[in-house]
Amino acid sequence: MLLRTFGWSFAITAAGLALAGVLWGWQGLAIVGILSILEISLSFDNAVINAGILRKMNAFWQKIFLTVGILIAVFGMRLVFPVVIVAITAKMGPLEAVNLAINDKPQYEHLVTGAHPAIAAFGGMFLLMIFLDFIFEEREHKWLGWLERPLAKMGKLDMLSVIIALIVLLVTAMTVATDVAHGGGDKSATVLLSGVAGLITYLVVGGISGYFEDKLEEAEDDEDDDSPAAKASGDAGSNGASKSSVSGVGLAGKAAFFMFLYLEVIDASFSFDGVIGAFAVTNDIFEMALGLGIGAMYIRSLTVFLVRKGTLDDYVYLEHGAHYAIGALAVILLASIKYEIPEVVTGLVGVGLILLSFWSSVRKNRLEGKPGEGSRAEPEVTSGV
Repeated sequence: MLLRTFGWSFAITAAGLALAGVLWGWQGLAIVGILSILEISLSFDNAVINAGILRKMNAFWQKIFLTVGILIAVFGMRLVFPVVIVAITAKMGPLEAVNLAINDKPQYEHLVTGAHPAIAAFGGMFLLMIFLDFIFEEREHKWLGWLERPLAKMGKLDMLSVIIALIVLLVTAMTVATDVAHGGGDKSATVLLSGVAGLITYLVVGGISGYFEDKLEEAEDDEDDDSPAAKASGDAGSNGASKSSVSGVGLAGKAAFFMFLYLEVIDASFSFDGVIGAFAVTNDIFEMALGLGIGAMYIRSLTVFLVRKGTLDDYVYLEHGAHYAIGALAVILLASIKYEIPEVVTGLVGVGLILLSFWSSVRKNRLEGKPGEGSRAEPEVTSGV
């Protein structure tokens, strides 16, 4: 199973490192390898979040995410996105930006780094909303009960997540956005505009995908309730099993499409810090795209692995750890508008929170006498890559 899931990632790693060695020698090979490890360490929590959403989608849309999605992740975010940022901030054409990236790498790096406040505000607000909506929702399992129980009660207030996110954005714009580390000067207006754009993006994409998901679940529940099999299972007191089989079909159509868009925006938000951090290693856009692209492949493969193994069901606190890591990343992104924060700190915080949640899940399973991983049949997931 390991080879089947990570086979394409292993193959692309070998091909990518070989290509780097041919094009740029041993130094280029080492740079690409370092960037791959950087991307994996920074985005490990991304795989857990992706798996939690991907398991709701049917096999076709899972394949779309793992094929079309990887093209968007590698070429869109790791290669095209920095060039677009330069074109917008420097008010030049796309071809001029590409020429600058190839022939004037120091200036290209300066322009991309100068756009960091806007990028960090957009990504930070989007990720912060994901975290806030998670902790304010009532859940069956609570990792940090002393914190999550009162927060779940507070979450009954309408629009609380939006209110808190806007307060955080205002505080950020009035404090860390002045005299910023990346480019200098007052970036309050830029941070406010970009942060609001990130908030709107989350509300629109997340809201539409959630709407279609709810409509689909309602239709499936109605169909399930009206079927003779469902009535028989209800008489036998096994409605839970019936619901499980229905939910196992997975989202399709408009619901899956908007869920796919939601996943891609999440991936983009996670990749912001990796793209910016990559400039500490190299300012060659092709080395950067190759190294970060290899890392992105492993995140996609890890997502499939988590879905196939049912890991999120076996280890119930993993999603909690990943969402807390998202909250930490959101804070780090916003703080990085003014302060230089090493990428190793970002990576260690995320991985550390996930490892803690994994250990808590194992401990819970042992106390309850559960077998843990591998206790269920594998759900159908088509890797497609």
